[in-house]
Amino acid sequence: MNKIYDPKRNEWESILARPTQTVGDIEATVNTIFTDVQQKGDEALRTYTQKFDGVAVKDLQVGEDAFDVAEESLSEPLKMAIQKAYKNIKRFHEAQITPAVRIETSPGVECWQEKRPIQKVGLYIPGGTAPLFSTILMLAIPAKIAGCNEIVLCSPPDKNGGLPAVVIYTAKLCGITRIFKVGGIQAIAALTFGTQSIPKVYKIFGPGNQYVTVAKQLATKYGISIDMPAGPSELLVMADDSAEPSFVASDLLSQAEHGTDSQVILVSTSKKMLGEVEKEVELQLEQLPRKEIARKAIENSKLIFVSTDAEAVALINEYGPEHYILCVKDEQFYLENTANAGSVFIGNYTPESAGDYASGTNHTLPTNGYAKQYSGVNLDSFMKSITFQKISEKGILSLGETIEIMAEAEGLEAHKNAVTLRLNKLKETVN
Repeated sequence: MNKIYDPKRNEWESILARPTQTVGDIEATVNTIFTDVQQKGDEALRTYTQKFDGVAVKDLQVGEDAFDVAEESLSEPLKMAIQKAYKNIKRFHEAQITPAVRIETSPGVECWQEKRPIQKVGLYIPGGTAPLFSTILMLAIPAKIAGCNEIVLCSPPDKNGGLPAVVIYTAKLCGITRIFKVGGIQAIAALTFGTQSIPKVYKIFGPGNQYVTVAKQLATKYGISIDMPAGPSELLVMADDSAEPSFVASDLLSQAEHGTDSQVILVSTSKKMLGEVEKEVELQLEQLPRKEIARKAIENSKLIFVSTDAEAVALINEYGPEHYILCVKDEQFYLENTANAGSVFIGNYTPESAGDYASGTNHTLPTNGYAKQYSGVNLDSFMKSITFQKISEKGILSLGETIEIMAEAEGLEAHKNAVTLRLNKLKETVN
């Protein structure tokens, strides 16, 4: 792994750069596929599925018979594990339900805010080398709690033209029945425009590779909202001498095995820790079935030594990690000064894998530094806040002159007149 010692701040940007292509490198391909799907619908979806996934899919939607078959084919321990994760995630997201905010801002002027579900949402579930059925739990559970009317799920087919049984079972457990065997750019395009089979949605959720990320960003040009630009997975571990090197190495590798474009970083105030973790990574790497994928990701990764806790915090906030593991003596200092992170995992016995699967928090998180301005998926991601107001006669008499003066100052006479007419009407009634 690439070791760096006490980097200067003017070097941070280059040191912390993600191993991703720019939008410009990918956008031409995305635009071409979007245009084809918009014009040709299902025909284009089948063409690109054949091209990118190497399989011909006749029926894009998963049939009802597949649900029972999927449930019967899974082992009981796996189903029980999924059910336990389901309960934890549901419990955590239900706790995020908030009541309406209601206040009388001045006598006779009542304002309030209520949340409403986004009616139509699309969930993208990555497939490829690792079908991420856990992402269904992370997206479908809050969508259901929020009360979204229409929930559509897309995931790339396997080489047999179907979806893994665990994906179908998990979707059914979450109450999702509209599942389509379409992945990649073409799935995002289908959710953006709608096709003969797949309905258009209002907001698209879910992580994916660099192409899916750019496709989601392009979807916003067509009036579709997205959860965030969630691309290749990344992890930063901050560890001092209180950390267990074998644990740290296992966490780094757990993210490295996601894909060759994943990135993992270790920051430490201990040179000894860097060396011990590097040795552990090499030992554990050889035991992994996906070691070739993980090895390529490790090539994009860094071991960074900094001499002070303050410098470490500043560097971490500059990076804005998707996943942030904190194994240090002075936890409180780091937590109080954490400004940019998707999700934080604290202590030697809190692996990032817990958040990926079953602790309850959501694993759909901002990558590529977007943690500086985006939150991870949560219940509010599936809802809109609508404000309401009701003004009584007393209220408009009290507030009216203020509105008139401000409207006149802006030169908006019709705005002023909308109030003046009401005030005059009330004066007539009094007289």
